[in-house]
Amino acid sequence: MFNKGDFIVYGNKGICKVNDVTTLAMDGIDKNRLYYVLLPSDKKQSIVYVPVDSTKTVMREVMTKDEADHLISDIPSIEEIWVDNDKAREAKYKECLSSCESREWVRIIKTLYTRKQDRIREGKKVTATDERYFKMAEDYLYSELSLALSIPKDEIEGYIQSHIE
Repeated sequence: MFNKGDFIVYGNKGICKVNDVTTLAMDGIDKNRLYYVLLPSDKKQSIVYVPVDSTKTVMREVMTKDEADHLISDIPSIEEIWVDNDKAREAKYKECLSSCESREWVRIIKTLYTRKQDRIREGKKVTATDERYFKMAEDYLYSELSLALSIPKDEIEGYIQSHIE
């Protein structure tokens, strides 16, 4: 169970702060069921209510500094995702994002970076789908690394590059 003040990774909301753990006084809701009151870090006006016992969406603790450094050192060996079919590839990206696993986010970023370079070399534009999933994976990963490493989010890319070269 998470506690008030904890930061967690929650489904497609990314990093959230546990603002409270409480019951809800709303019609049609079990008055004895505990809920997390989550504040997504990137959407300041948004509030998410999640049953403490919910298994529908992945919730996990934010990685530690040691885990973040280990992940960064592993980046060169993390394999890319190669799926030829466009629809199957997008489904795989969705699966990786919803897993809430930072290694899966790295796989998406590496794959889409390589695809982007290949397409540019071939004189093609980057697809909107690729760009969207790249930005989402990058945002999730950089937000978590920023919190774990106590580094501003806009400095994460440079931090990663300096540690894997």
